[in-house]
Amino acid sequence: MAQKGRYCKAYPIFRFRSFTGWSENKQNMRKDKQQIDGKEVVVQRELTDSDFLYLQENFVVTDDIFIDENIVFDQVTPEWIEFCKNTLAFEVPSYEPIPSPASQAAANS
Repeated sequence: MAQKGRYCKAYPIFRFRSFTGWSENKQNMRKDKQQIDGKEVVVQRELTDSDFLYLQENFVVTDDIFIDENIVFDQVTPEWIEFCKNTLAFEVPSYEPIPSPASQAAANS
């Protein structure tokens, strides 16, 4: 079953392609369904510069929001991480836990 990470951010693919070490694992792209001669067939998705991919919290790039499927780029190097942080301004936000009403009531007692 597909697994969602805690955070991912969509970028147009041309932003990723500006990284000198970028390569795409095209066989892991999502598949598209098309009607050909009245039959529905599954075809390999072709990416253009206007398509979006997802940068996951672990710096892997996917062709969907799930962290463990359709992995397009997984060559996570220090240079790639630096590119993501400095050029793409990618940062996983830190979320503060929201106290539940029960914990607030206990704290006020």
